[in-house]
Amino acid sequence: MSQVDTVIKVPAFGPSEARSATGARRFVRLDAPFQMHRGGVLPRLDIAYETWGELDQHAGNAVLLFTGLSPSAHAASSPEDQASGWWEEMVGPGRPIDTRRWFVICVNSLGSCFGTTGPASIDPRTGEPYRLNFPVLTIEDIAAAGREVVHHLGIRKLHSVIGPSLGGMSALAFCTLFPEMSHGLVAISSTSRANAFAISLRSLQREIIRSDPAWRNGSYAADRPPLMGMRLARKLGMITYRSAEEWDQRFGRERAGGEHDAGDQFGVDFEVESYLEHHAQKFIGQFDPNCYLYLSRAMDLFDVAEHSGCVATELSKPGVDRALVVGVETDFLFPLHEQEQMAECLERPGREVEFVALPSLQGHDSFLVDMDGFRPVIARYFDRS
Repeated sequence: MSQVDTVIKVPAFGPSEARSATGARRFVRLDAPFQMHRGGVLPRLDIAYETWGELDQHAGNAVLLFTGLSPSAHAASSPEDQASGWWEEMVGPGRPIDTRRWFVICVNSLGSCFGTTGPASIDPRTGEPYRLNFPVLTIEDIAAAGREVVHHLGIRKLHSVIGPSLGGMSALAFCTLFPEMSHGLVAISSTSRANAFAISLRSLQREIIRSDPAWRNGSYAADRPPLMGMRLARKLGMITYRSAEEWDQRFGRERAGGEHDAGDQFGVDFEVESYLEHHAQKFIGQFDPNCYLYLSRAMDLFDVAEHSGCVATELSKPGVDRALVVGVETDFLFPLHEQEQMAECLERPGREVEFVALPSLQGHDSFLVDMDGFRPVIARYFDRS
């Protein structure tokens, strides 16, 4: 088999609804209708979450963590689930978000496919998956679902809300919509409003998925999803998540091993092509395509200024006491000037705001891989609390 052959995998997702908790995953179920930000109602809402550490007697040490677009709530390992999490080196005993001190809650985003209600979930009104009948999803909806978990756990005010990428948007929306619910905010490689460049890239990813004949206007079977569309969309995403400097330093013009199939003159020649193919194959079958479309679109729709017409007006509202904004110099998907503008807009009398620009080489994905750069910044924020 050549390096570019498509491996057909049985998807890890499928029409889903919350079942009894297994391992570290827990659920909050809202049986009352959940009103969506841009219209539409979910008759029932399940929210998957995981926790680490213990809540103190005053319930004042809670940290709410929102994820990026594709992760589940499994941010770190635990005795109940020893598999490594997506932020394993950041959350845990002795780590920057030290769970011997902090009670960390990570929620799976509304609209996702890892236990929280989304397009792949069963609509209780029909007994069929929502698919494209799912209401328009916004970052504000994700933030509101996170608040429901906080209320469920009996927490009146969080120590901090934190998130990277889409999670940073969700954290920002949380503190904008519910300004009295958190003392602190940490936004990492994020933005207060989607820019035209990022919108154009995500739009192309969605078009690639919807152009796959197997998408069938969202009505694909769980065992026959639009694999080609997801594969290509993931490749485009991977290109935007890293920096051109890293691609050049890491791969240069290094040739891939192996021979082309007979008659295939456009197969993989370079190691960077092989790398993209490998990561695309890992992703397909692990994330529901319709969920991907909805979450991607929610990022495009996000604009803090929507609520009052001015980003600065929204972000300078009273509420949080401290804010940390972290950006990366090589991130062209969420460019550094957007982080700096966010920090400036967060300024208000009596609020401590810190802006940190990191020279990480890995672009937007730096918060996942450049732990030497990110760990000290996050640790300093929590150590000073």
